[in-house]
Amino acid sequence: MASCSENSVDFDKIPLVALNHSVRKKLGLYLNPASTVAADWKTIAENMDFSYLEIKNYEACQNPTLKILDDWQSSCSDTSVGKLLSLIETADRSDIISDLKPLIEEDCIKYLKKQKDPPVQVPEVHSSVKTPEPYGITMRDDPKGECPEMFDAFICYCQSDFNFVFEMIKQLEQTDYKLKLCVFDRDVLPGTCVWTITSELIEKRCRRMVVVISDDYLESEACDFQTKFALSISPGARSKRLIPVVYKTMKKPYPSILRFLTVCDYSRPCTQAWFWSRLARALSMP
Repeated sequence: MASCSENSVDFDKIPLVALNHSVRKKLGLYLNPASTVAADWKTIAENMDFSYLEIKNYEACQNPTLKILDDWQSSCSDTSVGKLLSLIETADRSDIISDLKPLIEEDCIKYLKKQKDPPVQVPEVHSSVKTPEPYGITMRDDPKGECPEMFDAFICYCQSDFNFVFEMIKQLEQTDYKLKLCVFDRDVLPGTCVWTITSELIEKRCRRMVVVISDDYLESEACDFQTKFALSISPGARSKRLIPVVYKTMKKPYPSILRFLTVCDYSRPCTQAWFWSRLARALSMP
């Protein structure tokens, strides 16, 4: 189950992050119900090499299919859409592939379009002279694209948490730490394609990524994409260190996709004394 001839999509080269929440929920509708005649989510989890104890723990989840997809994506280096389809096919659930394949193809095509470079601005139709547009995505980029601006860390946050991000700027950039943070609202030029630009910044311009976790973060599509994209290019966060930061008490469950990463916690008064030095050290390491 590697490719689609109609749209020339090679599923084996599409990371699992391409599948949006809607498709994942539909997979749950097929796999969550326990069945004596067809393979369910437990079979898929076994084929993903989850242990017996892990699978037993997933039984308590409201949507175990969503949970195993998130955890598999964050902990395994081979989590392409093609691999998932192969696991479903191996479990003799061709009915799922038949029903959901058009939606999966649509998600993959959208993902590929997001990865392409942003289009060059089209010149006016009456102009006979075509001058190449300068290419820059951040405030300090060379307009000719010869010297791209680089950062120590990309800050993944939602708008409601910006006051804490502003404090992060003061503590890490305007002190002796002298770190350089990529803060979207401050550093990215307006008029650029959000998905394409964030992908390039995370993958090519930033050494690390700080994820500001809050209840609102859990509802943010942009934060969800950024986090999953970073994990997809660095499974297990081995080469691009992801640093989750919690700065206030949460009412909602902590995101399972980041459960295996050490948290930098500002919400407890006893840890605030060394919070900034600990975070700065993690961002400064080679």
